[in-house]
Amino acid sequence: MKKLVIGTVAAAMLATATLAAEYTLKFSHVVSANTPKGKAAEFFEKRLEELSGGRIDVQVYPSSQLYNDNAVVKALRLDSVQMAAPSFSKFGKIVPQLALFDLPFLFKDVDHLHRVQDGEVGEKLKEMVTAKGIVALDFWDAGFKQFSSSKKAIVMPEDAEGQKFRIMSSKVLEAQIKAVGGNPQMMPFSEVYSGLQQGVIDAAENPISNIYTKKFHEVQKYLTMSDHGYLGYLVVMSKKFWNSLPADLQANVKQAMKEATAEERKLAQALDKEQFEEIQKYAKETGNLEIITLTPEQREAWRKVESKIYPEFYDKDKIGKDLIEGALNTK
Repeated sequence: MKKLVIGTVAAAMLATATLAAEYTLKFSHVVSANTPKGKAAEFFEKRLEELSGGRIDVQVYPSSQLYNDNAVVKALRLDSVQMAAPSFSKFGKIVPQLALFDLPFLFKDVDHLHRVQDGEVGEKLKEMVTAKGIVALDFWDAGFKQFSSSKKAIVMPEDAEGQKFRIMSSKVLEAQIKAVGGNPQMMPFSEVYSGLQQGVIDAAENPISNIYTKKFHEVQKYLTMSDHGYLGYLVVMSKKFWNSLPADLQANVKQAMKEATAEERKLAQALDKEQFEEIQKYAKETGNLEIITLTPEQREAWRKVESKIYPEFYDKDKIGKDLIEGALNTK
């Protein structure tokens, strides 16, 4: 009899929990669950369900289980999925101003970057995205980019001259490489390892996570810790879903996202450090890789050359002078 009562109570609690979920939020992303973005998505799931008292049921789908980044923006507009965290490049056609983050040597360090994202400039960019029918919530980190080469150590700007650099499709990145006399080569990410290995390209720029997981450091002779550019994600939500939420649940979403963003940034920096230590270990054990860290003077030499491209993107249809200067002047 006692077991029957306990079982009935448990079933009733489960039914109540199920009934309490007034909204279902599907969060689609493309990386594995065991990454900063994947872990932060799970953190957001638990925190929002807690804050909303179970009224919102968050379901996270990692590793492109639902959509890849090329299809997810359309899916958000249709409310087929309610949240996603695509890379900035996926918004290029609707909000080209997000190319602000491609500009080289714009950010002094990670703290300056986060002050820009959390301040007036970041708010303006999120408003631009939201105006296009997708609610922009927050910025998540992939990491700062580093230069690597098999031809010559990239220490001063002139060291890049004549080298063939793989870049993503971006007018900013094209201008960045041309400014130092390099030859930009657009190439799919899937072809970078073989391109470096076979000498089709001499050099590349990637965050440590890409360098380590794709073993680029094993087919390059030099790695320069330059922190010259940034890769990140924008967490976005279906406007239809957002508008369906009452004010108290919208506040819960904002709070859960604020906490998840802090968690993601912390995880991204920890992973960056851990993977860089593995690359250092490889360099020491094999002697096949030289690692260079730019001094403040060397960084300044790069900044002087690369900042000359900023005016090319002052047009509001490209990035906009106000956003560029706003980022530079953020204290």
